[in-house]
Amino acid sequence: MLTTVEKVLFLKSIDLFRALPAEELAQIAEIAEEQEFVAGDPVFAEGEPGDALYLVVEGQVRVHKSQKQIALLGVRDVVGEMAVLDGESRSASVSVMTDSALLKIGRDDFRDILTERPEIAMGVIKVLSHRLRETSRK
Repeated sequence: MLTTVEKVLFLKSIDLFRALPAEELAQIAEIAEEQEFVAGDPVFAEGEPGDALYLVVEGQVRVHKSQKQIALLGVRDVVGEMAVLDGESRSASVSVMTDSALLKIGRDDFRDILTERPEIAMGVIKVLSHRLRETSRK
């Protein structure tokens, strides 16, 4: 289990949160719940309500629709942000490829953060834009 200080240091290493001061990262660290997964475990399934986003602390996750792989994500990547933002159901499934640790941030908590810190919203937009560009190149 990560301590609050370790969570803050981890959050600081993620593009989404890099610009935030330590005291605000500490607030986010308090609401971020660490979850452990074993290789093959589902994180969430396509069609489920988008109730949280996840940050990959260690391991690797696979984003997929049925058997079609959309992306492989690893340490410091964010997954599940689309459904958290638009309130729609999950657009894809996410499964753990290797034993992994993820930080889960609930939708309501994340929306509160976005309201207070618009620069995080800009970070999310950058992540989504990057993913869209990568997908359109395939």
